[in-house]
Amino acid sequence: MKIDWLRPLAGHPGPFATVYLDATRGIEAADPDVEGRWRVLRRDLAAQGAPQGLCDAIEARVLKPLRVAGPHGRVLIATEDDGVLLERVLAEPPTVSRAEYGPVPVLLDAARSADESVDYLVVAVDRVGADLTWSWGGDPGHQPEPRTVEAGHDVLNKVRTGSTADKRIDNRVEDSWERNAEAVAREVDRQVTAHKPELVVLTGDVRALALVRAELPRQVLELAVDVSGGSRAAGVKEGVFAARLAEAVTACRDRRRARVIDAYRTGQGRDDGSVTSLGDVVTVLQRGQVSDLLLAEGFGGEGELDDREVWVGPEALQVALDRGDVEGLGATDGVHPLPASVALVRAALGQDAGLTFVPDGAAELVDGVGAVLRWHDAGTPSEAAPTMSADRTRLRDVV
Repeated sequence: MKIDWLRPLAGHPGPFATVYLDATRGIEAADPDVEGRWRVLRRDLAAQGAPQGLCDAIEARVLKPLRVAGPHGRVLIATEDDGVLLERVLAEPPTVSRAEYGPVPVLLDAARSADESVDYLVVAVDRVGADLTWSWGGDPGHQPEPRTVEAGHDVLNKVRTGSTADKRIDNRVEDSWERNAEAVAREVDRQVTAHKPELVVLTGDVRALALVRAELPRQVLELAVDVSGGSRAAGVKEGVFAARLAEAVTACRDRRRARVIDAYRTGQGRDDGSVTSLGDVVTVLQRGQVSDLLLAEGFGGEGELDDREVWVGPEALQVALDRGDVEGLGATDGVHPLPASVALVRAALGQDAGLTFVPDGAAELVDGVGAVLRWHDAGTPSEAAPTMSADRTRLRDVV
Protein backbone atom coordinates (compact mmCIF):
# COMPACT_ATOMS: atom_id res chain seq x y z
CA MET A 1 0.00 0.00 0.00
CA LYS A 2 1.32 3.42 -0.96
CA ILE A 3 1.47 5.86 1.96
CA ASP A 4 2.04 9.08 0.02
CA TRP A 5 -1.32 10.29 1.34
CA LEU A 6 0.47 10.80 4.68
CA ARG A 7 2.75 13.39 3.09
CA PRO A 8 0.71 16.43 4.29
CA LEU A 9 1.90 15.58 7.82
CA ALA A 10 5.59 15.87 6.93
CA GLY A 11 7.37 18.78 8.57
CA HIS A 12 4.49 19.84 10.79
CA PRO A 13 5.27 20.20 14.50
CA GLY A 14 2.85 18.80 17.07
CA PRO A 15 0.91 18.38 19.10
CA PHE A 16 -1.60 16.51 16.92
CA ALA A 17 -5.21 15.49 17.34
CA THR A 18 -6.02 12.13 15.75
CA VAL A 19 -9.69 11.15 15.39
CA TYR A 20 -11.12 7.79 14.32
CA LEU A 21 -14.87 8.01 13.83
CA ASP A 22 -17.66 5.71 12.74
CA ALA A 23 -19.12 8.05 10.12
CA THR A 24 -22.00 5.79 9.03
CA ARG A 25 -25.10 7.89 8.63
CA GLY A 26 -28.78 7.10 8.70
CA ILE A 27 -31.36 8.30 6.20
CA GLU A 28 -31.09 11.91 7.31
CA ALA A 29 -28.00 13.94 6.42
CA ALA A 30 -27.88 15.47 9.87
CA ASP A 31 -27.57 12.10 11.56
CA PRO A 32 -27.71 12.55 15.35
CA ASP A 33 -25.70 9.35 15.81
CA VAL A 34 -22.67 10.83 14.03
CA GLU A 35 -23.03 14.07 15.97
CA GLY A 36 -23.34 12.13 19.20
CA ARG A 37 -20.21 10.10 18.51
CA TRP A 38 -18.30 13.27 17.73
CA ARG A 39 -19.47 15.02 20.91
CA VAL A 40 -18.03 12.17 22.98
CA LEU A 41 -14.71 12.40 21.10
CA ARG A 42 -14.61 16.17 21.47
CA ARG A 43 -14.92 15.84 25.22
CA ASP A 44 -12.09 13.28 25.16
CA LEU A 45 -9.85 15.68 23.20
CA ALA A 46 -10.62 18.55 25.57
CA ALA A 47 -9.80 16.36 28.57
CA GLN A 48 -6.40 15.61 26.99
CA GLY A 49 -5.67 19.33 26.57
CA ALA A 50 -6.70 19.96 22.96
CA PRO A 51 -7.48 23.68 22.35
CA GLN A 52 -11.03 24.70 21.52
CA GLY A 53 -10.04 26.11 18.13
CA LEU A 54 -8.53 22.78 17.11
CA CYS A 55 -11.69 20.95 18.13
CA ASP A 56 -13.79 23.47 16.18
CA ALA A 57 -11.73 22.87 13.03
CA ILE A 58 -12.21 19.11 13.27
CA GLU A 59 -15.91 19.50 14.03
CA ALA A 60 -16.47 21.54 10.87
CA ARG A 61 -15.14 18.59 8.84
CA VAL A 62 -16.80 15.84 10.83
CA LEU A 63 -20.30 17.30 10.59
CA LYS A 64 -20.06 17.96 6.84
CA PRO A 65 -21.78 15.01 5.10
CA LEU A 66 -19.87 13.10 2.45
CA ARG A 67 -21.19 11.38 -0.67
CA VAL A 68 -20.49 7.97 0.87
CA ALA A 69 -23.22 5.38 1.26
CA GLY A 70 -23.28 2.48 3.67
CA PRO A 71 -21.06 1.76 6.67
CA HIS A 72 -17.76 3.64 6.63
CA GLY A 73 -15.32 5.44 8.91
CA ARG A 74 -13.18 8.56 8.84
CA VAL A 75 -9.73 9.37 10.17
CA LEU A 76 -8.69 13.00 10.67
CA ILE A 77 -5.34 14.36 11.88
CA ALA A 78 -5.03 18.05 12.75
CA THR A 79 -2.91 20.65 14.55
CA GLU A 80 -3.93 23.92 16.17
CA ASP A 81 -1.91 26.08 13.76
CA ASP A 82 -2.76 24.33 10.50
CA GLY A 83 -6.17 22.79 11.09
CA VAL A 84 -7.02 19.47 9.46
CA LEU A 85 -3.91 18.16 7.68
CA LEU A 86 -5.20 14.75 6.68
CA GLU A 87 -8.58 13.13 6.23
CA ARG A 88 -9.41 9.73 4.78
CA VAL A 89 -12.53 7.70 4.34
CA LEU A 90 -12.23 4.15 5.73
CA ALA A 91 -14.02 1.29 3.99
CA GLU A 92 -14.92 -0.18 7.38
CA PRO A 93 -15.92 1.89 10.41
CA PRO A 94 -13.65 1.51 13.44
CA THR A 95 -14.88 -0.92 16.06
CA VAL A 96 -14.63 1.88 18.61
CA SER A 97 -14.55 5.59 17.73
CA ARG A 98 -11.69 7.31 19.57
CA ALA A 99 -9.61 10.47 19.70
CA GLU A 100 -6.04 11.13 20.90
CA TYR A 101 -4.12 14.38 21.43
CA GLY A 102 -0.36 14.17 21.77
CA PRO A 103 3.07 15.10 20.43
CA VAL A 104 2.86 12.73 17.43
CA PRO A 105 -0.04 11.62 15.23
CA VAL A 106 -1.29 8.05 15.47
CA LEU A 107 0.14 7.14 12.06
CA LEU A 108 0.20 3.39 12.41
CA ASP A 109 -3.50 3.04 13.09
CA ALA A 110 -4.28 5.40 10.21
CA ALA A 111 -2.20 3.26 7.86
CA ARG A 112 -3.61 0.01 9.22
CA SER A 113 -7.17 1.24 8.68
CA ALA A 114 -6.36 2.47 5.18
CA ASP A 115 -4.76 -0.89 4.35
CA GLU A 116 -8.22 -2.45 4.50
CA SER A 117 -9.52 -0.19 1.73
CA VAL A 118 -9.12 -0.30 -2.05
CA ASP A 119 -9.75 2.67 -4.33
CA TYR A 120 -11.85 1.34 -7.20
CA LEU A 121 -14.04 2.41 -10.11
CA VAL A 122 -17.26 0.58 -11.01
CA VAL A 123 -18.28 0.77 -14.68
CA ALA A 124 -21.86 -0.43 -15.25
CA VAL A 125 -22.30 -0.84 -19.02
CA ASP A 126 -25.19 -1.28 -21.44
CA ARG A 127 -25.44 -0.77 -25.18
CA VAL A 128 -26.29 2.93 -24.78
CA GLY A 129 -23.40 3.89 -22.47
CA ALA A 130 -22.25 3.45 -18.88
CA ASP A 131 -22.46 4.76 -15.33
CA LEU A 132 -19.12 5.30 -13.57
CA THR A 133 -19.09 5.37 -9.76
CA TRP A 134 -16.22 5.43 -7.27
CA SER A 135 -15.28 3.96 -3.95
CA TRP A 136 -12.57 6.31 -2.81
CA GLY A 137 -10.48 6.27 0.34
CA GLY A 138 -8.49 9.35 -0.56
CA ASP A 139 -9.08 12.95 0.44
CA PRO A 140 -12.89 13.33 0.66
CA GLY A 141 -12.48 16.90 -0.54
CA HIS A 142 -11.24 15.47 -3.86
CA GLN A 143 -13.74 12.63 -4.21
CA PRO A 144 -14.09 11.79 -7.93
CA GLU A 145 -17.51 12.69 -9.34
CA PRO A 146 -19.82 9.95 -10.66
CA ARG A 147 -20.07 10.01 -14.45
CA THR A 148 -22.66 8.98 -17.02
CA VAL A 149 -21.55 8.29 -20.59
CA GLU A 150 -24.08 8.15 -23.42
CA ALA A 151 -22.62 8.68 -26.87
CA GLY A 152 -25.94 9.25 -28.69
CA HIS A 153 -25.64 6.44 -31.22
CA ASP A 154 -29.17 5.20 -30.69
CA VAL A 155 -29.96 2.65 -33.40
CA LEU A 156 -29.76 -0.14 -30.86
CA ASN A 157 -32.22 -2.90 -31.68
CA LYS A 158 -31.87 -5.51 -34.40
CA VAL A 159 -34.75 -6.97 -36.40
CA ARG A 160 -35.10 -10.57 -37.60
CA THR A 161 -37.10 -10.62 -40.88
CA GLY A 162 -34.00 -11.28 -43.03
CA SER A 163 -34.66 -8.62 -45.65
CA THR A 164 -31.85 -6.56 -47.20
CA ALA A 165 -33.18 -3.41 -45.54
CA ASP A 166 -33.22 -5.15 -42.19
CA LYS A 167 -29.62 -6.28 -42.65
CA ARG A 168 -28.66 -2.65 -43.20
CA ILE A 169 -30.41 -1.78 -39.93
CA ASP A 170 -28.54 -4.60 -38.19
CA ASN A 171 -25.27 -3.20 -39.46
CA ARG A 172 -26.22 0.25 -38.14
CA VAL A 173 -27.07 -1.32 -34.79
CA GLU A 174 -23.67 -3.02 -34.58
CA ASP A 175 -22.01 0.26 -35.52
CA SER A 176 -23.99 2.10 -32.80
CA TRP A 177 -22.96 -0.42 -30.17
CA GLU A 178 -19.31 -0.11 -31.19
CA ARG A 179 -19.35 3.71 -31.23
CA ASN A 180 -21.01 3.78 -27.79
CA ALA A 181 -18.40 1.33 -26.48
CA GLU A 182 -15.62 3.54 -27.82
CA ALA A 183 -17.07 6.54 -25.97
CA VAL A 184 -17.29 4.54 -22.71
CA ALA A 185 -13.72 3.26 -23.07
CA ARG A 186 -12.39 6.78 -23.68
CA GLU A 187 -14.05 8.09 -20.52
CA VAL A 188 -12.90 5.12 -18.42
CA ASP A 189 -9.33 5.66 -19.65
CA ARG A 190 -9.56 9.35 -18.83
CA GLN A 191 -10.85 8.67 -15.32
CA VAL A 192 -8.23 6.01 -14.61
CA THR A 193 -5.45 8.31 -15.82
CA ALA A 194 -6.73 11.18 -13.66
CA HIS A 195 -7.42 9.29 -10.41
CA LYS A 196 -5.31 6.09 -10.58
CA PRO A 197 -7.60 3.51 -8.92
CA GLU A 198 -6.25 0.14 -7.86
CA LEU A 199 -9.16 -1.74 -9.41
CA VAL A 200 -11.63 -1.22 -12.27
CA VAL A 201 -14.82 -3.28 -11.95
CA LEU A 202 -16.72 -3.95 -15.18
CA THR A 203 -20.34 -5.10 -14.98
CA GLY A 204 -23.56 -5.00 -16.97
CA ASP A 205 -24.64 -6.16 -20.43
CA VAL A 206 -22.38 -9.01 -21.59
CA ARG A 207 -22.24 -7.97 -25.25
CA ALA A 208 -21.55 -4.33 -24.36
CA LEU A 209 -18.83 -5.37 -21.91
CA ALA A 210 -17.03 -7.33 -24.63
CA LEU A 211 -17.10 -4.29 -26.91
CA VAL A 212 -15.84 -1.95 -24.16
CA ARG A 213 -13.04 -4.34 -23.23
CA ALA A 214 -11.93 -4.43 -26.86
CA GLU A 215 -11.46 -0.64 -26.78
CA LEU A 216 -9.75 -0.25 -23.40
CA PRO A 217 -5.98 0.39 -23.39
CA ARG A 218 -3.67 -2.19 -21.85
CA GLN A 219 -2.96 -0.16 -18.68
CA VAL A 220 -6.67 -0.14 -17.86
CA LEU A 221 -7.21 -3.80 -18.72
CA GLU A 222 -4.46 -4.71 -16.24
CA LEU A 223 -6.64 -3.25 -13.48
CA ALA A 224 -9.98 -4.56 -14.77
CA VAL A 225 -12.08 -7.47 -13.49
CA ASP A 226 -15.56 -8.56 -14.60
CA VAL A 227 -18.14 -8.84 -11.82
CA SER A 228 -21.52 -10.18 -12.87
CA GLY A 229 -24.84 -9.00 -11.48
CA GLY A 230 -24.57 -5.24 -11.89
CA SER A 231 -26.69 -3.17 -14.25
CA ARG A 232 -27.68 0.38 -15.15
CA ALA A 233 -31.31 -0.69 -15.00
CA ALA A 234 -33.48 -0.57 -11.91
CA GLY A 235 -34.61 -3.75 -10.24
CA VAL A 236 -31.34 -5.71 -10.24
CA LYS A 237 -30.46 -7.85 -7.25
CA GLU A 238 -28.24 -5.28 -5.57
CA GLY A 239 -27.37 -7.54 -2.66
CA VAL A 240 -26.00 -10.24 -4.97
CA PHE A 241 -23.85 -7.75 -6.88
CA ALA A 242 -22.64 -6.12 -3.65
CA ALA A 243 -21.48 -9.51 -2.32
CA ARG A 244 -19.61 -10.29 -5.55
CA LEU A 245 -18.09 -6.81 -5.59
CA ALA A 246 -16.87 -7.25 -2.01
CA GLU A 247 -15.18 -10.51 -3.03
CA ALA A 248 -13.42 -8.77 -5.93
CA VAL A 249 -12.19 -5.97 -3.67
CA THR A 250 -10.92 -8.44 -1.07
CA ALA A 251 -9.11 -10.39 -3.80
CA CYS A 252 -7.45 -7.16 -5.01
CA ARG A 253 -6.28 -6.31 -1.51
CA ASP A 254 -4.96 -9.85 -1.02
CA ARG A 255 -3.05 -9.69 -4.31
CA ARG A 256 -1.53 -6.37 -3.30
CA ARG A 257 -0.30 -7.84 -0.03
CA ALA A 258 0.85 -11.13 -1.57
CA ARG A 259 3.05 -9.39 -4.14
CA VAL A 260 5.03 -7.65 -1.40
CA ILE A 261 5.27 -10.70 0.86
CA ASP A 262 6.46 -12.85 -2.06
CA ALA A 263 9.15 -10.29 -2.90
CA TYR A 264 10.23 -10.25 0.78
CA ARG A 265 10.46 -14.06 0.95
CA THR A 266 12.44 -14.18 -2.30
CA GLY A 267 14.87 -11.61 -0.94
CA GLN A 268 15.27 -13.59 2.27
CA GLY A 269 16.04 -16.72 0.30
CA ARG A 270 18.76 -14.98 -1.71
CA ASP A 271 19.94 -12.86 1.26
CA ASP A 272 20.17 -9.83 -0.99
CA GLY A 273 16.69 -8.39 -1.51
CA SER A 274 15.19 -7.93 1.95
CA VAL A 275 16.12 -7.52 5.61
CA THR A 276 14.45 -7.98 8.98
CA SER A 277 14.88 -6.86 12.62
CA LEU A 278 14.54 -3.33 13.92
CA GLY A 279 18.26 -2.54 13.66
CA ASP A 280 18.65 -3.72 10.08
CA VAL A 281 15.45 -2.06 8.92
CA VAL A 282 16.55 1.25 10.46
CA THR A 283 19.88 0.92 8.62
CA VAL A 284 18.31 0.43 5.20
CA LEU A 285 15.83 3.24 5.87
CA GLN A 286 18.79 5.54 6.56
CA ARG A 287 20.25 4.59 3.18
CA GLY A 288 17.03 5.11 1.20
CA GLN A 289 17.00 1.47 0.10
CA VAL A 290 13.44 0.55 1.06
CA SER A 291 10.85 -0.25 -1.58
CA ASP A 292 8.28 -1.62 0.88
CA LEU A 293 8.22 -1.57 4.67
CA LEU A 294 6.62 -4.66 6.25
CA LEU A 295 5.07 -4.62 9.71
CA ALA A 296 3.46 -7.48 11.58
CA GLU A 297 -0.27 -6.91 12.00
CA GLY A 298 0.24 -6.60 15.76
CA PHE A 299 3.17 -4.16 15.44
CA GLY A 300 2.83 -1.16 17.72
CA GLY A 301 0.34 -2.97 19.93
CA GLU A 302 0.99 -5.28 22.81
CA GLY A 303 4.29 -6.60 21.47
CA GLU A 304 8.00 -6.45 22.07
CA LEU A 305 8.30 -3.11 20.26
CA ASP A 306 5.35 -1.48 22.00
CA ASP A 307 7.58 0.77 24.11
CA ARG A 308 10.64 0.97 21.82
CA GLU A 309 11.77 4.39 20.64
CA VAL A 310 13.91 5.37 17.68
CA TRP A 311 15.89 8.60 17.41
CA VAL A 312 15.22 10.95 14.50
CA GLY A 313 16.45 14.26 13.14
CA PRO A 314 14.56 16.91 11.17
CA GLU A 315 14.99 15.03 7.86
CA ALA A 316 13.01 11.86 7.23
CA LEU A 317 16.06 9.64 6.63
CA GLN A 318 17.83 10.81 9.77
CA VAL A 319 16.77 7.82 11.84
CA ALA A 320 18.82 5.57 14.13
CA LEU A 321 18.63 3.47 17.27
CA ASP A 322 20.52 6.04 19.38
CA ARG A 323 21.09 9.77 19.44
CA GLY A 324 24.77 9.64 18.54
CA ASP A 325 24.09 7.76 15.32
CA VAL A 326 21.48 10.33 14.27
CA GLU A 327 23.96 13.13 14.89
CA GLY A 328 26.46 11.15 12.81
CA LEU A 329 23.98 11.42 9.93
CA GLY A 330 24.32 15.21 10.02
CA ALA A 331 21.49 16.15 12.37
CA THR A 332 22.51 18.93 14.77
CA ASP A 333 19.20 20.46 15.88
CA GLY A 334 15.81 18.90 16.38
CA VAL A 335 17.09 15.45 17.37
CA HIS A 336 14.49 13.65 19.45
CA PRO A 337 13.07 10.18 20.10
CA LEU A 338 9.85 8.91 18.50
CA PRO A 339 7.90 5.69 19.00
CA ALA A 340 9.32 3.10 16.63
CA SER A 341 5.94 2.76 14.90
CA VAL A 342 5.93 6.48 14.02
CA ALA A 343 9.62 6.78 13.13
CA LEU A 344 9.64 3.84 10.72
CA VAL A 345 6.54 5.00 8.85
CA ARG A 346 7.98 8.55 8.71
CA ALA A 347 11.25 7.28 7.20
CA ALA A 348 9.38 5.06 4.72
CA LEU A 349 7.31 8.04 3.62
CA GLY A 350 10.48 10.05 3.11
CA GLN A 351 11.67 7.60 0.42
CA ASP A 352 8.29 6.92 -1.25
CA ALA A 353 8.16 3.38 0.09
CA GLY A 354 5.02 1.33 0.42
CA LEU A 355 3.69 -0.19 3.65
CA THR A 356 2.32 -3.70 4.07
CA PHE A 357 0.84 -5.31 7.17
CA VAL A 358 1.73 -8.99 7.36
CA PRO A 359 -0.67 -11.55 8.88
CA ASP A 360 0.69 -13.94 11.50
CA GLY A 361 2.66 -16.76 9.93
CA ALA A 362 2.79 -15.24 6.44
CA ALA A 363 6.47 -14.25 6.73
CA GLU A 364 9.26 -14.36 9.30
CA LEU A 365 9.67 -10.85 10.73
CA VAL A 366 12.23 -10.47 13.53
CA ASP A 367 11.01 -7.75 15.93
CA GLY A 368 7.85 -7.57 13.81
CA VAL A 369 9.52 -5.55 11.02
CA GLY A 370 11.06 -6.18 7.61
CA ALA A 371 11.82 -4.41 4.36
CA VAL A 372 11.94 -5.19 0.64
CA LEU A 373 14.90 -3.39 -0.91
CA ARG A 374 15.25 -1.35 -4.07
CA TRP A 375 18.93 -2.22 -4.36
CA HIS A 376 21.65 -4.13 -2.52
CA ASP A 377 25.36 -3.52 -2.05
CA ALA A 378 28.24 -4.51 0.20
CA GLY A 379 27.04 -2.14 2.92
CA THR A 380 23.56 -3.66 3.13
CA PRO A 381 22.90 -5.62 6.35
CA SER A 382 23.07 -9.39 5.91
CA GLU A 383 20.63 -11.80 7.45
CA ALA A 384 23.14 -14.64 7.70
CA ALA A 385 26.07 -12.92 9.46
CA PRO A 386 26.81 -10.07 11.88
CA THR A 387 25.80 -6.83 10.24
CA MET A 388 26.48 -3.13 10.43
CA SER A 389 23.32 -2.76 12.50
CA ALA A 390 25.29 -3.63 15.68
CA ASP A 391 22.63 -6.25 16.44
CA ARG A 392 25.04 -8.97 17.62
CA THR A 393 22.36 -10.80 19.59
CA ARG A 394 20.50 -11.93 16.47
CA LEU A 395 22.49 -14.34 14.34
CA ARG A 396 20.67 -16.87 12.26
CA ASP A 397 21.03 -18.80 9.02
CA VAL A 398 18.52 -18.29 6.26
CA VAL A 399 17.65 -21.56 4.55
